[in-house]
Amino acid sequence: MKYDPLEYPYPSRRKVLYGKNGMVATSQPLAAQSGLEVIKKGGNAIDAAIVTAVSLTVLEPTSNGIGGDAFSLIWFGGNLHGLNSSGPSPRSISIEKLVENGYEKMPKFGWEPVTVPGAPAGWAELSARFGNLPFEETLQPAIEYAQEGYPISPTVGKAWKSYYEKYRELSGPEFEYWFDTFAPNGKPPDIGETWKSSNHAKTLRKIARSEADSFYRGEIAEKIDEFSKECGGHLSGKDLKRFSPEWVDPISVEYREHEVWEIPPNGQGLIALQALRILDGFDFESEKNADIYHKQIEALRPAFSHAGKAITDPDYMKVDTSELLSENYVKKRREEIDDKSVDVEESGIPRAGDTVYLATADDEGNMVSHIQSNFMGFGSGLVVPDTGIALQNRGNLFSLHTDHANSLEPKKKTYHTIIPGFLTKDDSPIGPFGVMGGFMQPQGHLQIISNSLDFDHNPQSALDAPRWRWVEGKTIKLEHGIPPYIAKSLSRRGHDVEYSVHPESFGRGQIIWNENGVLVGGTEPRCDGTVVCW
Repeated sequence: MKYDPLEYPYPSRRKVLYGKNGMVATSQPLAAQSGLEVIKKGGNAIDAAIVTAVSLTVLEPTSNGIGGDAFSLIWFGGNLHGLNSSGPSPRSISIEKLVENGYEKMPKFGWEPVTVPGAPAGWAELSARFGNLPFEETLQPAIEYAQEGYPISPTVGKAWKSYYEKYRELSGPEFEYWFDTFAPNGKPPDIGETWKSSNHAKTLRKIARSEADSFYRGEIAEKIDEFSKECGGHLSGKDLKRFSPEWVDPISVEYREHEVWEIPPNGQGLIALQALRILDGFDFESEKNADIYHKQIEALRPAFSHAGKAITDPDYMKVDTSELLSENYVKKRREEIDDKSVDVEESGIPRAGDTVYLATADDEGNMVSHIQSNFMGFGSGLVVPDTGIALQNRGNLFSLHTDHANSLEPKKKTYHTIIPGFLTKDDSPIGPFGVMGGFMQPQGHLQIISNSLDFDHNPQSALDAPRWRWVEGKTIKLEHGIPPYIAKSLSRRGHDVEYSVHPESFGRGQIIWNENGVLVGGTEPRCDGTVVCW
């Protein structure tokens, strides 16, 4: 890549950072620092990813938690490894039961959308296979923050207040534990105010000492099972006991003589790869050309439509991933792109969402791209008593239509929004990248990869650059840094264009590139993002 680190096409208060011995990039400063400290103590990039990820469940509970899912791409030993640590639906749930109870679609809150949390098992699996340090040691910073407390950072504090208002609308005794944990004084913590949770600390100690076994087969599992039974929930101790993370083969496409890697379904990384394959057949000369925006949007929309109808638990997919990335399929989609926006049959409306993403690297060449989430902020609104565990509501993405690929079934993994990314060239690692934010994620992946490879942005300016987001139909939202003449040109091409004043809806990303042995990092300006290096 030929970027000039001192030339920024967009205003930025941040500069690209360089390091050699280690680097961590994520959305919360204290979490990033915890990760780097582990590297300084002899840990590797995998240990740093674990400590950062677990710390984020305490430091940014508005976007993830102990009761969520996780995915990782790990460069280790000269190869890229994929870990899918997303949990399935409970064995006792079914479409018939929900329909009998009056549901016409999957609810957002309560026990119905709760799936098996996969994150704790994922942390332990990463440590066992690739870590340098004992698992218990890597969880200590998170335990200390939970026990002793920490000041709430600005983006987290703003989100906390917003979600508090939403959860106040939930009724039922099962939701009271959320308020006991996250609004202990009858209100959410203010920005700069110290918040702590001894229950989080207690649970993380048990996970640390048992290498997560307590969460799935021990005391924590018993508490989850008991809470579910008391409330008539579907999740059981048997569901937890049978879960284990899955090592998967990452999937990739070539783009501008690089390889872009994603986790295979049930994640939506396939959408980003489809769109990039389509765009690789076009030449982009200037990033300030409205035609580029048009082509990117028109490549993405059918990818959302076609892949969105197919993506689910791979054991239930009716279309093979290779078919959706085949030359014949991609060529047909590319030929359909015209000067005007065309109608596309939608598989659903892409929604924004909250997640945490982190990237780590060390001086041994190891690198990690990791993402985890509860979905919709704190998740289901359910917190297991005396544990601090906010249960995810990932099952909300299931369909109650039996003919849909992602229809609800027992012991099935749902279509998943969270996706880590990784970039290589000629079988050598360039590095991890990611953009959190619900269905913004493949859109963000496409844009920062294009910024990096088409227009030679460095990692920071690739993240600083204003983004667009497809909303539904032909509606596109733009950040205000995109010039009005581009908005007008897109309108003439048939797009319904709106400017947005909500930067959080455009996702939050992190990047670390390896440039000839030097680590180069950028972090998200739309949040409390931080890159720390050594």
